[in-house]
Amino acid sequence: MVRHQIQDREVTVMSSTISIGNWLDVIEDEYLGSYIKDGGTAVKFAVADAPIRAQLSREMERRCGESNFLLLNLDARAVRAHMPQEIFFRLARQLDWPELARRVLLRSADEAEYDIGGIDPVTDGDIIEAIAGANALEPRYVLSDLRREIQETVAKSPDMLRDFRVGMRELCLQRNVTGDHPVVAWLTGEARVSIVREFLIYTRIDRTTARYFIESTLSWIRLAGYAGTVLILDNSRVTVARNPKDGHVYYTKAMTVDHYEMLREFVDDIDRLPGMLLLVATNRGFLERGARSRGIGIYEALRTRVMDDVRDRKLVNPVASLVRLA
Repeated sequence: MVRHQIQDREVTVMSSTISIGNWLDVIEDEYLGSYIKDGGTAVKFAVADAPIRAQLSREMERRCGESNFLLLNLDARAVRAHMPQEIFFRLARQLDWPELARRVLLRSADEAEYDIGGIDPVTDGDIIEAIAGANALEPRYVLSDLRREIQETVAKSPDMLRDFRVGMRELCLQRNVTGDHPVVAWLTGEARVSIVREFLIYTRIDRTTARYFIESTLSWIRLAGYAGTVLILDNSRVTVARNPKDGHVYYTKAMTVDHYEMLREFVDDIDRLPGMLLLVATNRGFLERGARSRGIGIYEALRTRVMDDVRDRKLVNPVASLVRLA
């Protein structure tokens, strides 16, 4: 057993592994508590057995709830994790888009010095009516006034794709929006872009554009009042070389390489992903190298970004890009 000192905190490690609790304490203090909340981005890889990966998701859910972070989960068994558009669609289906729009409306109303005390973006469906009632005003007046605020904060934002901004403006300004709105169907991949052309939206969400929609969504989540986003991606499935034929997604070697390339792009583009902590939870197969392996060794560009060139055999650096959890 070794004790490693990091900024007046002791982190207990066993050999080359670190306990999940100690590692998450470091992640919370060093990243969620300040860096990510201030708009920074980090990508971390955690190698662990299946029970530890499940525990990681549960524990992070608790910590995110306490710190006002939005937690999203992806599992490569259920989503084709080598396709950026599939990643975005699965993320979009986990979001309550009408609620996010109501949160942005409340924020705009607060900045316009309306009384918003007691208004709940979760339970109050028609936010315009709720704001009007709290301020003894006509809803049409409030809507007209907030339209200008939304135009400035949403429609002109340089941090979001143009068509994404148009869609968010529609969600904000159409009263009592529900989850079956055409914009939501477009964002979640349940309908083609033709469904939103009436709003002058023309961009397809595909392999080429998905990354920009992910970037825009992260900015939108922060605009809605969250401290940031934590995305846990369990990619252990991509390391399975032989098809188990168990009904889950199977990755050929080419698909695995595409997935690793996508992760490499996330690492390289961290400056474009505001307020996000990406935790890639994986298994020991991720570290394997060899002709028949599906580990990180088959894509050198990612391996060189993740693996430390110099690593102590007994001491663990909990802020390293990759750690082994126990």
